[in-house]
Amino acid sequence: MSLFQHQIIATLLLCCCAFAARGETLRLVTDAWAPYVYEDNGQAAGLDHEITQTVLQRLGIELELQFLPWKRCLLALEHGQADGILDIFHLPEREADMLFVAEPLSDVELVLFHARNRPFRFTSQEDLSDLVIGVSPGYWYNDEAFRTSTLFSREEAQSHEANMGKLIRHRVDLVVNDRRAGLYLIAQMGIEGQIDYHRKRLGRDHLYLALRKDPALQPLAQAFARELRRFKREPAYARLQARYGRPHERQP
Repeated sequence: MSLFQHQIIATLLLCCCAFAARGETLRLVTDAWAPYVYEDNGQAAGLDHEITQTVLQRLGIELELQFLPWKRCLLALEHGQADGILDIFHLPEREADMLFVAEPLSDVELVLFHARNRPFRFTSQEDLSDLVIGVSPGYWYNDEAFRTSTLFSREEAQSHEANMGKLIRHRVDLVVNDRRAGLYLIAQMGIEGQIDYHRKRLGRDHLYLALRKDPALQPLAQAFARELRRFKREPAYARLQARYGRPHERQP
């Protein structure tokens, strides 16, 4: 590592130490999406919550997390009522107002869930012709062909749980969701025997921590990304991934 690189790292560390020395608390907002982030008996829990809390603790910064509906999360950041949003997709149009931490918290794999008693063929978009697919309002689906296709209809539900309920009652033909989140949800609902998912995925994406577009937060964003990369190389990170990858087991 060059002397210049050492100087950059030292500067970032000093900025984060100054942030922590002032007794700073990072105020984040999020919308529950288990198992990445959710509430358990009034306490924040989830894979990305634990990852974020661990990284911030190493930087000497307290975490304050508030759960809000997704659109209110965006408004809270826009109006300066929050320092950042936990678990958000990185879209180019959001870069004008948000400072994205370079290293993603989690990978997302979008798939189509179906009722077990109504299996379907899915090799291309044409196989979805004339179907009704349950989607969630405000959520981003990164596959452009899926977002813009006119072959099928999209029907919004108030929640991910409502989507799965509509699926088993055959009120929609399919539901699009993240594979891990969908499996966790149907396990919590006790309907594992009624729903399956197609192994051909629609697409992949990443969940990020995004901060307010404030130059004062830039050193924190860089230090967070660096510490997160370090944490991902540790056995503790692998254990977290394994634990939250077992949807049939209740998380502590």
